[in-house]
Amino acid sequence: MTARELDAAGITEPATREAYTRCRALNARHGKTYFLATRLLTPDRRPFVHALYGFARWADDIVDVDHGPGGGAPAARQRDLADLETALLDGLRRGRADHPVVTALADTVRRHRLDHALFTDFMAAMRMDLTVTGYPTYADLAGYMHGSAAVIGLQVLPVLGTVTSREEAAPAAAALGVAFQLTNFLRDVGEDLDRGRVYIPGDILTAHGADRALLTWCRGRGTTDPRVRGALRETAALTRGVYRRAAVGIPMLAPVSRPCVRTALVLYRGILDEIEAADYPVLHRRVAVPRHRRAGEAARGLVGVVSSRVTHRARSRPVPCGATSDTPEESTV
Repeated sequence: MTARELDAAGITEPATREAYTRCRALNARHGKTYFLATRLLTPDRRPFVHALYGFARWADDIVDVDHGPGGGAPAARQRDLADLETALLDGLRRGRADHPVVTALADTVRRHRLDHALFTDFMAAMRMDLTVTGYPTYADLAGYMHGSAAVIGLQVLPVLGTVTSREEAAPAAAALGVAFQLTNFLRDVGEDLDRGRVYIPGDILTAHGADRALLTWCRGRGTTDPRVRGALRETAALTRGVYRRAAVGIPMLAPVSRPCVRTALVLYRGILDEIEAADYPVLHRRVAVPRHRRAGEAARGLVGVVSSRVTHRARSRPVPCGATSDTPEESTV
């Protein structure tokens, strides 16, 4: 975390500054798309987004890292996740914690008055990943994604700020979290299968004559069966629909936050483009947006940042006596 960002956010206590810095490092190392988009936020907002994503990344690593073939939930992984949840609940109650990532999270929750249920729901979803290996229907998967993805969008929303009520913007924010995760599920089908999990809903697989056994066969052969390709194509189309529901929320955000979210949406949706263009090879390789495309979208986002900040500063100037302003009030909490 840069001193400029911490100073802009009003984070002064040394241990808390170090905690936020650790969260930023986690995101820089693991989430290239998210981290790139976050650079388009105003400096005062960046530390809080890093805290929220840093905590999510920490929990996700406990669930996934070094997970051997065939899945399962080793006792050490269960213990580590339980320890993290204990630290979380204690940190939310006291507003501080011994765990550095939880320290930054608890500070963010306090400053932005975030609902604690958003974090307990998230931890419930993480526990599911230790035991649940598949989802019979999309409705079942949506129940999981509420805690693993939708709540992330709802956590970040108050940090971004809105020009509408938070309640009006919430459905689109939740949809964006779900769209990102569905995209990850498509991109990581092969890797997830190695962990013993299938996130493509069973009813979609069945509708195309596919199942877990066929996915495993394709993974072993380094190929994609037409039946699997059909299921992946339907899942991609479903995901695009979720992106459309998410996109309507961008104009509801504070103007200075829109370039960040728009860039993240375009880049992550671009993963779908790459998957489709490559004819769904996700069982045997990881598809990514090319570096030049990421750079191009970041550049366009930067232009949007400059424009929005200039406009915001102009509208924030004092209104002369007797004049009126029709600029909507920006909510930042």
